[in-house]
Amino acid sequence: MGSQQFYLILRARWKFALFVFLCVMVLALIVTLLMPRTYTASASVVVEMKADPIASTPYPQQLLASDIATQVDIIGSRRVALRVVKDLKLDQAPDFKELWESEGSQGDIGDWLADYLIKQLLITPSKDSNVIQLSLRWRDPKTAAALANAFAQAYIETNIDLKVDSARQYANLFEEQARALRADLEAKQKKLSDYQNATGIVATDDKLDVENARLAELTTQLVQIQTQREESQSRERQASGDYQSLPEVLQSPVIASLKAELSKAEARRRDIGQTLGRNYPDYKDVEAEIAGLRDRIAQESARIAASLGNAAQVDARRESDIKAALEAQKQRILDLRHQHDQAIDLENDVTTAQHNLDAVTARLAQSSLESQARQTNVALLAPALEPLRPSSPRLLLNMLLALVVGIVVAIGAALLGEMGDRRVRQSEELVPLLGIPLLGRIPDTTAEARRAYAPYRRLTMKPRTT
Repeated sequence: MGSQQFYLILRARWKFALFVFLCVMVLALIVTLLMPRTYTASASVVVEMKADPIASTPYPQQLLASDIATQVDIIGSRRVALRVVKDLKLDQAPDFKELWESEGSQGDIGDWLADYLIKQLLITPSKDSNVIQLSLRWRDPKTAAALANAFAQAYIETNIDLKVDSARQYANLFEEQARALRADLEAKQKKLSDYQNATGIVATDDKLDVENARLAELTTQLVQIQTQREESQSRERQASGDYQSLPEVLQSPVIASLKAELSKAEARRRDIGQTLGRNYPDYKDVEAEIAGLRDRIAQESARIAASLGNAAQVDARRESDIKAALEAQKQRILDLRHQHDQAIDLENDVTTAQHNLDAVTARLAQSSLESQARQTNVALLAPALEPLRPSSPRLLLNMLLALVVGIVVAIGAALLGEMGDRRVRQSEELVPLLGIPLLGRIPDTTAEARRAYAPYRRLTMKPRTT
């Protein structure tokens, strides 16, 4: 079908098409006027996104969209709708009971109303901000505004409850951990106390310094006694030969006094021998005295030499005793260091347990405060007001749509009428229908004669008289 043929069909059937178009427009007008009026009330809430509520750090931009979508899901959740039903006591309102009964009274009225309200709710998040708009459609403007405000308030309360419930769960968890850590700390403190009481040391005392000083003193004594023992052994060896030249013998006051008496006796013997002669009895007495003094000197020297041997043995025994005491002191210091290390380890365990308990206690206190807080990052930006005009039906929009639909239906009706009553409206249609060539065309003389006669007809018409 060409455009010319389409035009001819519409020109031939324009009255029928106009009738169909007017019927569609009138029907749309009647339906629009008969449709129940619906009012839409809108409330706005703002969601403040912060990474840390205490530090007020800015929220990462890449997480903003997902969190806004999460808030939208929370608003449209059944939990919020059930809170609206509970807050407004809709399950006890006669109008809503009647609505529930008209739909078949299926299930619990509260759950049904919550699902029904969710269907009437439209949530629109802003693209470039944190504002979320809640729109609710209802037949009554006052009820629509009340429901929209109730949804906004229920969303805020639900947001608080979610944070409080989460904080309470964390508080319970931290409380259990704090209880376990407190018991662990007490056990470790008791273990440390028992160990300190058993060993008699404290990890921070100066007992180890005293023992180290004692070890150094024993080491010094060992060096001194070793030197003294070597000297004693050297003198003992010297005494085994010519002990008369020993310093102890030369420095002995007894031997010195005996030697002085011996010198006096020798001088007296020499005087007696020169004056009286050697056969004189006094001379014999002096010689006997000299011999006795020499024996006494020899005995005293031998005794001193023997005492040097005893001193060497005593020094050797003292060296052995000091070595044993030194080894015992070393072992004691090693044991004491081991005990100190164990005490320090136990003390570190106690310190670590205390730090863990302090950290968990701080988190417990923070979670406890958060669980008692009634603040949230959601605020009501603009409450819903009673709409003055209904949101539907929209007369102008419906009529514009009816205009478009009417034109399409009118054209379709004209084409359907043409298909039911086929007419030849131009000469080009005869060739494919008859299968013969077109030889000529006779113009519509009736129409041309009527147009040509029209001026003369107006001149010959007589005016009507009254």
